[in-house]
Amino acid sequence: MSNSDNFMSEVADELRRDRLFGALKRYGWVAGVVVLAIAGGVAWTGWQRQADQTSSRALGDALLAALQADTPEARRMALDGVTAEGPREALVGLIKASDPDQDRAATVAALDTVIADMTLPAAFHDLAVLRKAVVAGESLAVDDRRALLQPLTGPGQPYRPLAREQLAYLDIEAGDKQAAIDKLQALLTDQQSPAGLRQRASQVITALGGSIAAG
Repeated sequence: MSNSDNFMSEVADELRRDRLFGALKRYGWVAGVVVLAIAGGVAWTGWQRQADQTSSRALGDALLAALQADTPEARRMALDGVTAEGPREALVGLIKASDPDQDRAATVAALDTVIADMTLPAAFHDLAVLRKAVVAGESLAVDDRRALLQPLTGPGQPYRPLAREQLAYLDIEAGDKQAAIDKLQALLTDQQSPAGLRQRASQVITALGGSIAAG
């Protein structure tokens, strides 16, 4: 019976995880939060080792229920009721920033809350800053968005290529196509740039009339 109970418990856990990830797929950027956090060295697995297993499951179930709500307002209300601390609280805050098309102001406010928490690991803070620069759009001046992104472009910064890509897009928005081409060309030779980003950079360079160096 012990082996049977263990097996059933493992199956239940797998189903719970499948349901959660299925919901996350509805929000591509939220899934990106998890991927980027892992890539940036944030101890996602460390949370699970350090936290009580029961509370971890409860948090996952609460996030799943919130993501299945029908409207942005209902999702935020459900997330407001989720109790979490430290990096987990930051994750909840980042998920609250998942509906910029429906409510940009609320999205930016959720990101500002994460940014203001100086006790969080830098990777969470920087991810919130990057996200804010992306979703704020024209509600934030180009120079202000540049100021947000610039600190993320230093050596060793986990989101450096993504921040540099966004700076290139700001050059396009400001009408400086050549500056954008130069930045995007630099990304093509940046070893930290993932394949998908390099592909986007190549496409934008071509669209802007620039050339891609052979090799």
